[in-house]
Amino acid sequence: MNQHYQNIIETIFHQIKNEENPGEVASYIPELANEDPEHFAVSIQLINEENYSYGDHQTKFSIQSISKVLLLCLVYRDMDEKIWERVDVEPSGNPFNSLVQLESDNGIPRNPFLNAGALVITDILIDLFDDPKKEFLAFVRDLTDSKTISYSETVAESELKIGFRNAALCNFIKSFGNIKNDPEDVLNLYSLICSVEMTTLELCNAFTFLANGGKKIIDKKEILTKSQAKRVNAIMQTCGFYDESGEFSFRVGLPGKSGVGGGIVALFPGRYVITVWSPKLNPKGNSYRGMKFLEQFTTATEESIF
Repeated sequence: MNQHYQNIIETIFHQIKNEENPGEVASYIPELANEDPEHFAVSIQLINEENYSYGDHQTKFSIQSISKVLLLCLVYRDMDEKIWERVDVEPSGNPFNSLVQLESDNGIPRNPFLNAGALVITDILIDLFDDPKKEFLAFVRDLTDSKTISYSETVAESELKIGFRNAALCNFIKSFGNIKNDPEDVLNLYSLICSVEMTTLELCNAFTFLANGGKKIIDKKEILTKSQAKRVNAIMQTCGFYDESGEFSFRVGLPGKSGVGGGIVALFPGRYVITVWSPKLNPKGNSYRGMKFLEQFTTATEESIF
């Protein structure tokens, strides 16, 4: 075990745990409102296969928008560069569920991590596979080497009940011809994909291939080419935190992705993947403790990609 990382993680964890924990859980999704706001967990998976976890790391949580990265990777693997004809790679500077730019951009979402972009990628997924629901889950289970990872039907249903803006986005993009399938089918699958539940270490394992040049660290299986992995990491760096992406880059200095379930995953190519989970969100929809922890972690280790 790498004592260096272990000591740093424990020290920062206790320091933040003893400070105030402002923010709100994502109560607009009824099922997520039930989450204990004091949950706090961290895991780090090193590329040399060592790992370390602390806090509530055995509790599964809804990864929400973090799954958009895995969705992108599955579709990118099969479509390669043609994918960028349907979705752009630019930061938006707008909230994750904004409709504002779609009008001027003719239904091409600014990036695949906005809700609009993920809906387009979901639409492509439906066309790629006979059973996209089964295919996505199999892909995630393969990445994590875990058969226990699953969708939460209750979270997915909860999300669909309040997903009026996503429905508006999907139908609006459809009007430009950039959604090919029935919007209802796209929305149902999208909600399921966001409902995937994992522990912090499982989430680390799901992302290790992106820190390892596109290959899994356990069996060296290639998930993406080196070039594709580099590009996904670049989009995480510039677009992984919606309209707080610049702030995350500035404070943490790693590619990463957040979800309104309170999870944040970040990675240092060639070294590690780190996941923090704390359900209380800041005003931009990112985990308050997660952002703070990762800023202090890269400061203490003096390791960032910059």
